[in-house]
Amino acid sequence: MSGTSENRCVRLEVISGQNIQVPSQRMPAGICTFINVDSRRRWKSAIGILSSDKSVAWGNAVTLTAHASPVLSVEIRASYEADRMLGSGEVISKLQMSWDELLNHGDEPFDLSFPPVRGVHSSLTLKAAVVHACDDQDGTLSDSLMDCDIARDTDAGHAQLAKYVTSETVSHLNAAVEHFQLVLDQCPVSHPDRAAALTNLAWARLKGYIRNDLQDIDTTISLFRNALALRPQRHSDHSLSLYNLTEALTWRHNKKSTAADIREAAQLYHELLPLCREGTYVRGIAAGPNGVDYVIGSCNNLSTDASDEGIHLQRIVLELCSLGHQLRPRALNRLSSSLRSRFTRYGNIDDLDEGIQFRREAVSLCPEHPDRDHYMNNLALSLNIRFDHQGKPADLDEAISLYEEALRLGPVGHKYRDFLLDNLGSALVTRFHDRGDIDDITRAISLYCEALTLRPPRHPRRNITLNNIALALQKRYDKLDVSEDLNEAIDRYRESLQIWRLDDPERHRILHNLSSALCSRFTRTQKNEDIEEAITLCQEALASLPSLHPDRYSSYMWLQEAYLARYRAQHNLLDLSLAIENFRLASGHPTQGFPRRIKEATDWARQAEVYQHESDLEAYQTCFELFNSHVMTRSSIISRREAASAFRDSQSLPVDAASCALRRSNLRRAVELMEQGRGQQWSLASRLKTPVEDLESANPKLAHDYLELSKRISNAAQSSATISDRAAADRAETKYRRLTRQWEAAVAEIRKLQKFSRFLLPPLYKDLQAAARHGPVIIFIASQYSCSAVIVPTSGDPHHVPLPSIALADLIILKDRFTRAIRYASRMNPRETRTDLIVLLRIVWEEIMLPIVNALDNILKLKRRSRIWLCPTAAFTSIPLHAANPFPTKANRSKEPCLEDLYVCSYTPTLSALVRSRQLMKRRITPSFVAIGQGQPGAGKGKALLAVDSELELVHTLVPATAKRTTVSGDAATQAGALQALQENTWVHLACHGKQDPMQPYNSHFVMRDEHLTLLDIMVRDIPHAEFAFLSACHTAVGDKEMPDEVIHLAAGLQFSGFKSVVGTLWEVNDSVAKHVVEAFYKYMFHPKEEGVMDCKKAAWALNCATHAVKTIVPLEQRMVFIHIGV
Repeated sequence: MSGTSENRCVRLEVISGQNIQVPSQRMPAGICTFINVDSRRRWKSAIGILSSDKSVAWGNAVTLTAHASPVLSVEIRASYEADRMLGSGEVISKLQMSWDELLNHGDEPFDLSFPPVRGVHSSLTLKAAVVHACDDQDGTLSDSLMDCDIARDTDAGHAQLAKYVTSETVSHLNAAVEHFQLVLDQCPVSHPDRAAALTNLAWARLKGYIRNDLQDIDTTISLFRNALALRPQRHSDHSLSLYNLTEALTWRHNKKSTAADIREAAQLYHELLPLCREGTYVRGIAAGPNGVDYVIGSCNNLSTDASDEGIHLQRIVLELCSLGHQLRPRALNRLSSSLRSRFTRYGNIDDLDEGIQFRREAVSLCPEHPDRDHYMNNLALSLNIRFDHQGKPADLDEAISLYEEALRLGPVGHKYRDFLLDNLGSALVTRFHDRGDIDDITRAISLYCEALTLRPPRHPRRNITLNNIALALQKRYDKLDVSEDLNEAIDRYRESLQIWRLDDPERHRILHNLSSALCSRFTRTQKNEDIEEAITLCQEALASLPSLHPDRYSSYMWLQEAYLARYRAQHNLLDLSLAIENFRLASGHPTQGFPRRIKEATDWARQAEVYQHESDLEAYQTCFELFNSHVMTRSSIISRREAASAFRDSQSLPVDAASCALRRSNLRRAVELMEQGRGQQWSLASRLKTPVEDLESANPKLAHDYLELSKRISNAAQSSATISDRAAADRAETKYRRLTRQWEAAVAEIRKLQKFSRFLLPPLYKDLQAAARHGPVIIFIASQYSCSAVIVPTSGDPHHVPLPSIALADLIILKDRFTRAIRYASRMNPRETRTDLIVLLRIVWEEIMLPIVNALDNILKLKRRSRIWLCPTAAFTSIPLHAANPFPTKANRSKEPCLEDLYVCSYTPTLSALVRSRQLMKRRITPSFVAIGQGQPGAGKGKALLAVDSELELVHTLVPATAKRTTVSGDAATQAGALQALQENTWVHLACHGKQDPMQPYNSHFVMRDEHLTLLDIMVRDIPHAEFAFLSACHTAVGDKEMPDEVIHLAAGLQFSGFKSVVGTLWEVNDSVAKHVVEAFYKYMFHPKEEGVMDCKKAAWALNCATHAVKTIVPLEQRMVFIHIGV
């Protein structure tokens, strides 16, 4: 090696460092290396980030000139500033060496080991080489003799703090604080190093506080806060200042258990962790057991806080628990509990739904966890509560299944077995109340009794189990009417109430329960003291609850029960008024779930009818509004029907409301209520397809927003219908409700526009009368209170036609007789007289249609062969009203005209459906005709229909040549092929098997070669240019037996999708004779064929003529089977 040390140029590369230990144990911003050439010159590397393995990578190089000094020193220092350093940082370790030692490793990297810090040797990886071309790089060296007092004092403070940490000598701490305070005194508010000075002083004080050598932590935290304020977001030291403050807050919490400190620390960590790169030392410490894990654990130990602020904090804690974090299940469970508590207080279903999603995740994360039974129990509890709120049977069944599994995981001796027994018992009581299985209530009482043995006197939750036993006994009394059960229930309630603390937030529940039991006993025994106590208890419970608490509903409900019971006994009208007012308050309580409010509103309507109270129509109106709101919360069409069908006692409300309005001589209101209450499934679905041409002219942006939201809701509904996973279904429901709220907000904005104040509100009579523009509409009302008809004329007020000779019970019998007669007729010879049918049709004529015909003739002066529309309700929907016929009864056999001789009859599901079809008639395009037939369905899908192909050929020859004509049959008549044909053509003839599904009418279908073409498939399509459909298939116009007023059948589905005029069938069609009706129909429909006119408004007339024309060759029941629906 040539040259002497005096003139050599050495290129030194500082590659990396390992095992870096900071003596003061303080979190550094980074690590740097100092090379001291002589007493005046030094070189500093860049500040490198300390990795989680306590290594640093630099890769910095410098060219040094060796001068007279035979040695140089190498130092590793901690910097507490990422960019501008105050002083030289804290010395971690230093080492002196000669130039020759430095150059003794050739051109290869080598490790330089330093004296130990806390027993660990730090090291540097260096590389040194002599270079022959010596650039003058001394300019990169800084003057090591700093005259800056604040830098010297800062370095001295670091040195004293390091000595304090290693020696625990308080004098070193005092010296460090003194030095750092001197520096801070020289750094006024505007000084660029003030934040560093504040931080250094705060850290020295914090170290003293941790070791109990300083007591004033508040000043220390204030110093950290001031430093953070000077280092806002994007400042290079912002993240380190966040970390420093969290350390101080967690130490104060550790010593003083201040909840506010741990809450703030959680929020600071939520901001800090995303700023800390993975693999860095600060990330490892912050995300470790003494960092964020401590904060998460401490937050999870705080008392449940259901305030908005508390839930916000718990959301932050959950985000801090990334997937796989051991504390995540507990954080999920805790947040769920707070959301459930907030739901209990304010009734926002989104809180409960979100909590259930979190609880599902917690259960899924703990397949073998010792707390799995706890998480399952809590999920079941939330599902049980949601069932109470929304009435979904699947929620209750899943809750019971979870409770059962949780109980299996908590055998005899388990510390929480009493909770598991109590909760399963409560769910079984709920199911007993809902479904009436006596085994459920028997088992529930057994479970409660076992729980009571685990909660002896003085047990803090004995009162809960006593209340539960009493409630189960009371439910059993309601079912079996055993007075001993009721008396024991009251005794148990009283025993429980004595134990409840007066300030217990749940005490109102036992007051409600005891009140209801006393009210039941008063009804049985008429002891006045029972009813007086019941009312007092309810009033006490009500007074204890804030205005929006969901359980105020229960106070209102039991108060109305008590007042009504006292009214029945004492006949004081004030009690009836008080009962009605509490009905009103209960059904209108905004934070209670719709199912309970619907139940209360229904009961209100029933009681108002019984006592002829003037609030009866208000009660019915409330029922319909609540039904509408409840069903709208369900995302899919099928789930909406399930929600509506759950209220079996409420199915007759539309006809009962109309009957009530008629008895009050308010005919217009009768029509409005009937329309509002019937066909809600179609009404809700059609909202999303409402034409908005007028709105687009008035406010294009609002129209666009409304249409876009309608499309998104429709898409969400379609996608949710295919989800089977419960957790995914819950998320879809939440998304759907969020979209619905946005849609409702858009509708509210539209209603603020002039002329749009009633946009999508239930139509008024003047709007509904548009259905009668081309002929009167006759609404048939079959109520338990009366049967009658209302004729809606083309103009003017409606006309009431009482039907005094027939009652609802008679209609039900008549309906069953028709079913038997038609079944019998289908087995008869075509030429045999249908005596049974003739008898029944004569009854329909004489007791139902004749009074209406007299009104049409004498009051409305309606001309013969005019069009009329029949709108049957309830039991009327199963009776072929259009076929009413007096049949010759005189000795001379003289013929009297039947209904279809007098008028051309059509049906309409609702008045709104007819109005909507008329509105869509504006959108006419060039007609195209498709005949779809499937006579050879797949295996197991029905017998072959041998006449289908000939029927399709016949229809093809009868359609005007001016129309585009296509046929889809055989292998082409698949589900997809039929759907495509429906969407691409304006006129459709469909010949195949039709099946009505009595259990789920939306699954009613046409049988194709592969998959069924269901009603649901048709409904989700929008076919606005469609005009006419002839359904030559069985059962296409047969409604829902369970909910006849919803008019859910294939023909109505086609009308909803856009077809303005539809011919459907009421029962089974014989394809071999039906083609005679089909041939006659199309001949009349397109007469004269040469003109090529295709007008779907002629369909009712054409069907009327066709059934007359084929009387001699088609038997009666096969002529009656066809009906026309629509324009």
